[in-house]
Formats: sequence, structure tokens, C-alpha cells
Amino acid sequence: MAQRRVTVASKVGLHARPAALVAKVAAAQAVPVTIAKEGAGPVPAGSMLSLMTLAAGHGEEVIIAAEGDGAQAAVDAVAELVAGDLDA
Repeated sequence: MAQRRVTVASKVGLHARPAALVAKVAAAQAVPVTIAKEGAGPVPAGSMLSLMTLAAGHGEEVIIAAEGDGAQAAVDAVAELVAGDLDA
């Protein structure tokens, strides 16, 4: 299993526009990608509603994970978005 911890960079957290962008990229991956906060279960990263329900705020650390062929590339693609400023 590939996984990576990243800090949410967007000032609004994973809400609205940032959640939509992350969900779009996650859904396009060859393997299912999940995202979780410490102490909470993982949610599908390809679901905007699930990302918004996760309520990951600015500065919080999340764990992005995937399993299977291409898992590391999928995790890296989603992690780069989460760690970037998606507010613009």
C-alpha cells in the first residue's frame, strides 16, 4: 500500500472548489484513492461529498493512500493537489 501524509494548504481546507479539484483528479486514477484525518476512517478521495464531510481544514494533516498497480503515482498526484494552494 502506498501512502503519504500531507498538510492541507488551501485556506478553506478541503471544501467546495478544492474538494472538487481533488475529487476529479482522484477519480481519474487507475486505482481507488482514500484520504483520512488522524483518528478518523478513510473516505474515497474521488467523492467531493466525502471530502467535504471529512472536514479537513487548512493546516491539518491528512493521509492519502491507495493500493494496487500505480498506487504510488495515484497517491502522489492527489497529494500534490492537497499540499498546494487551490484557492486561486
